[in-house]
Amino acid sequence: MTVRVRIAPSPTGNLHIGTARTAVFNWLYAHRHGGKFILRVEDTDRERSKPEYTQNILDGLQWLGLNYDEGPFFQTERMERYQAAIQQLLERGQAYYCYTSEAELDEMREAQKARGEAPRYDNRHRHLTPEQRAEFEAQGRKPVIRFKIEEPQEISWNDLVRGPVTWNSRDLGGDMVVARSSDDGSPGQPLYNLAVVVDDIDMGITQIIRGEDHIGNTPKQILLYQALGASVPEFAHTPLILNAEGKKLSKRDGVTSIFDFRAMGFLPEALINYMVLLGWSPPDAQELFTLSEAATKFDLDRVNSAGARFDWTRLDWINSQYIHALSPEALVEHLIPVWQQAGYVFDPAADRSWLEQVAALVGPSLTRLPDAVEMTRYLFVPELSLDAEATAQCQQPGVAGVLEAAQAELKNIEALTPELATELLNRVTKDQGVKKGLVMRSMRAVLTRSMKGPDLLQSFILLHQHGLALPRLQEQISSSAA
Repeated sequence: MTVRVRIAPSPTGNLHIGTARTAVFNWLYAHRHGGKFILRVEDTDRERSKPEYTQNILDGLQWLGLNYDEGPFFQTERMERYQAAIQQLLERGQAYYCYTSEAELDEMREAQKARGEAPRYDNRHRHLTPEQRAEFEAQGRKPVIRFKIEEPQEISWNDLVRGPVTWNSRDLGGDMVVARSSDDGSPGQPLYNLAVVVDDIDMGITQIIRGEDHIGNTPKQILLYQALGASVPEFAHTPLILNAEGKKLSKRDGVTSIFDFRAMGFLPEALINYMVLLGWSPPDAQELFTLSEAATKFDLDRVNSAGARFDWTRLDWINSQYIHALSPEALVEHLIPVWQQAGYVFDPAADRSWLEQVAALVGPSLTRLPDAVEMTRYLFVPELSLDAEATAQCQQPGVAGVLEAAQAELKNIEALTPELATELLNRVTKDQGVKKGLVMRSMRAVLTRSMKGPDLLQSFILLHQHGLALPRLQEQISSSAA
């Protein structure tokens, strides 16, 4: 049997990390077992489904590298198939038209609440006569279609994450609404449980891997599989992603969509790597791996049933490892849009070599890509003031002579290399009769406008290439003389 799994997002919002993690687990399972990974868009909620959300989902999966083998399939293109399934249930007596009004349902729930009972439908319209149906129709009532859930019975499955699970049909809330009727009384809009079962039957889904928030739907869906005469797939309910307080991760935690992570400066490879570890423990305790590497080890028996806490520190560390492993040529591709968004002015083509040198300079210090904005500000922004520490350094005795000597030396150098920069600093130190530390601190203060930052020698070279070293020395010399 060929493994066939699916991810079935609803385009009522952007691709969230919880949905993306489910996609990752499905992708890994398919590739681990030589199967197929299918994308289905569950867009039957026409009021809330938006084309832009669909596009966000497709773009997000592509950015993450989660290529699907089949799809995308759209539920709105399969309405006739759902209606046929509903009609089948009606004809077999496994479903019926229910005319209970909202007011009657509210009254029913209030009475149950007063008796201390859990809210449920009491199946009052299960055995309507044709005359009773006609009377309700004459009153203008619009029916829903309910699927019969016989009680008592136990519905069991062996969950691939949680082991044996059993539900009693008494706990399913009575006969289940599977569709609303259209204006002409024919089967109309299918609801989630019916549509998803029909889709999974038609697409030959063998394993359903999804979040534990769907576990309450599973017994209902198993009953529908059986009613439609189909084999029941295996189920695996993965742990929810929790915040630091142990609550379900939400917008309040600063996370809404996958592209929020991109905006925060995370690489897709790093985010994928981290999502794999959200609820799954690799057999060899390895922490860094590609999707393909993870697929050789992944299986559901190592997925935890307990909630997976989102750890920003761990994600940052993983991201930093991926950034540090990039070549300057690869890293600059990620940094160019970051610098452009910060308003830095440069020519991506003409300045390419210089930009790659900048990437090589700051790359080993980056945790997230936007960290490069502040780290490299002194390289891109000509009019940049000295900070307080740099200002204090420039007021030290002997600094003026150091700067004048450095300026005089630098005027005669067109292409500054590490060797020439080292010789220049050594000559200034010797000629001025000062300690090397004073020269280095003073040059850092004037050139980078701060006493902290990347390697001074390389910064000196990059600033000179960009035409900023001599003007900054001259500006400070003039300022000190004023």
